[in-house]
Amino acid sequence: NGVLKIPMQFIILFTGAMIFVFYQFVVPPLFFNSVETAKVKNSSYSEAYQELESKHNQVHMVKQDQIRDMLAAIETGSDSEINNAVQGVKNSQKSELVIKDEAIKLIRNANPDADTNDTDYIFLNFVIDYLPAGLIGLILAAILSASMSSTSAELNALAAISVIDIYKRIFKKNGSDRQYLFVSKLATVFWGLYAITFALFANYLGSLVEAVNILGSLFYGTILGIFLVGFFFKKIGGHATFIAAIFTELTVLA
Repeated sequence: NGVLKIPMQFIILFTGAMIFVFYQFVVPPLFFNSVETAKVKNSSYSEAYQELESKHNQVHMVKQDQIRDMLAAIETGSDSEINNAVQGVKNSQKSELVIKDEAIKLIRNANPDADTNDTDYIFLNFVIDYLPAGLIGLILAAILSASMSSTSAELNALAAISVIDIYKRIFKKNGSDRQYLFVSKLATVFWGLYAITFALFANYLGSLVEAVNILGSLFYGTILGIFLVGFFFKKIGGHATFIAAIFTELTVLA
């Protein structure tokens, strides 16, 4: 898992960087969540939002020229020209952020319950707007199939751990297979509901990748330590390793 996770993270970050570069030379939407954009355009704030879109497009066109000037200055190697071009790009970026903040205010006025974090919509927006129709279907199918496969594997693993390591060891050591099967089904339902609950609140942790990394980082170190002890320190017993892992995790959470 660790061997595959490193290149997977690299591919995810590389894809994000390439899409960022792409949108430096192509005018992006003012707000990537098309559902909330449609709602504000169908409200009384439609005219004000369209004015902000026009300002956003103008500022971005100016920034495109400034980026090209910056690249040309980098090739010539003139420090003063590079600094001036970089400062111009930064100023345009600030102007874009101000315009977007104003757009978010209009979106909230039109729909107080609106999701104003559009980070997770950038990739989907790029796929839908700029990739061929057949490739869009393949990507969406791959995303759905990977999500379903990962979810089913994790639910199965969590249910097995709940039955073998908790229920069978602590509550019912000599239960029947039918009892263990029933408990495993209950555990699957419990972990499924837990995952759904987390998904509802994960939006408050930022983008999906950030949420996964934030929560995962709370446990990565402890799990890595357990594996390293198992591989390189054969004389250390499981009881001592378990106690050390508990104290380590408490230290991380503190």
